Amino acid sequence: MKDYGVQESLKRLGIETMNQGATTGTDWFECKGLVSESYSPIDGSLIAKVQNADRDDYEKILQKAQEAFPVWKKMPAPKRGEIVRQIGNALRDAKEDLGKLVTLEMGKIYQEGLGEVQEMIDICDFAVGQSRMLYGFTMHSERPNHKMMDQYHPLGIVGVISSFNFPVAVWAWNAMLAAVCGDVIIWKPSSKVPLCAIACQKIIQKVLKENNVPEGVFNLVVAKSSVMGDNFIEDKRVPLISVTGSTAIGKRVAEKVGARLGRTIAELGGNNAIIIAPSADLDMAVPGIVFGSVGTAGQRCTSTRRLIIHESIYEDVKTRLLNAYKQVEGKIGNPLDEKTLVGPVIDANAVAIYQRALSEVKKAGGKIVFGDKTLGGNYVIPSFCEVENHWQIVQDESFVPVLYLIKYSTLEEAIQLHNDVPQGLSSAIFTLNVREAQTFLSSVGSDCGIANVNIGTSGAEIGGAFGGEKETGGGRESGSDAWKTYMRRQTNTINYGEELPLAQGIKFDL
Repeated sequence: MKDYGVQESLKRLGIETMNQGATTGTDWFECKGLVSESYSPIDGSLIAKVQNADRDDYEKILQKAQEAFPVWKKMPAPKRGEIVRQIGNALRDAKEDLGKLVTLEMGKIYQEGLGEVQEMIDICDFAVGQSRMLYGFTMHSERPNHKMMDQYHPLGIVGVISSFNFPVAVWAWNAMLAAVCGDVIIWKPSSKVPLCAIACQKIIQKVLKENNVPEGVFNLVVAKSSVMGDNFIEDKRVPLISVTGSTAIGKRVAEKVGARLGRTIAELGGNNAIIIAPSADLDMAVPGIVFGSVGTAGQRCTSTRRLIIHESIYEDVKTRLLNAYKQVEGKIGNPLDEKTLVGPVIDANAVAIYQRALSEVKKAGGKIVFGDKTLGGNYVIPSFCEVENHWQIVQDESFVPVLYLIKYSTLEEAIQLHNDVPQGLSSAIFTLNVREAQTFLSSVGSDCGIANVNIGTSGAEIGGAFGGEKETGGGRESGSDAWKTYMRRQTNTINYGEELPLAQGIKFDL
């Protein structure tokens, strides 16, 4: 395989042949766990090895995080923001190298790898501003000479469990907001992409050292679930667990954390649909559909899974998609090549899921319009099929580049089809009809956490809160007021008078 400057990037990122899998910021542990190997989905080649943490390593890191929290939370929030600003600059300097590693280890095309690192930079910028806007509220008291207000305080240790498909951005969404809020972070990355996590910690360690950030604020633990699984999510010392993964994983985390009355941010499955209305600008809609369905080889939480098309334009849309997918087929290959549009899926199991999904479509009586072909290794041809919404395979999230086409007659029917799945992450409608657009965004429209008009389901900006409803988990990360989840809320009442009136006018004379 052509190197594409990979070895130089790995060297600059500090990725070695054997890497330690645990750190409290600048101190790296001599881990005692098993050795794991990271292989590139591009060609199956070994990238590097990782010495995993064991339970003793986990316990030492958690204790260090506990020690760091009282120190970190006393630092003024804008000063914490200044450290995050410097982290953002460090990521800027390493953008090309880290983007290349994301591509190498995860398989998304290089432009998407760069885009993911840009998301990290953007959330750093957002968090810097947020560090001066951790606003509470004041309320008028019903009692004379009383003032009421609420405020937000640091929460404690935030556990971040990230998935393979966004190996670096999801950590940043959580960690940078948590850090400016005064929390400390323990990151457990996906075992499929540990090198990306190690690289992130090495990128930020110079900033931590130069600013005398206590060891234990930004922690990483690469470990098997047998070492850091239920014991992590059941740990009462970790008040908040943010988990990105499948609905099944999210349910388990929510159950375990809920049993101890802890908090969760759950970013789980999506079964995202686009409604194509009769007035849609198809020249704009088709590129949005195709990127949403084949981008990242269909492995985004926000990937377009279903296309609900008005019967009057159904054949036109299908023809346009066929032409577009034929073009995409010629641009499948090494994601480090700038001409590639679609790289590999993550591993052989994902290839099997792709094959099983298309087999289930055929068993149910559906028609595969395009695709249904593997190309060797972890490469598949993005496919689209004609189906019925109620089929189980359509109700499930396969997390591979398979798009389902469904026909509708009325907007009411389209919205019903759209909402009639267990998941509720991202959604979109393409229409030039303002009534249709506003209906889709109203309480009788999309039931998803994200609803778009005239853009696709994929590619959310960090300025908005990211997350979904139903089996997507209900959590919110990134922008808007998502920062509040990382803090504890406190209501205060101050009596500055000379008497003690009770609320609700109660008399209690002694």
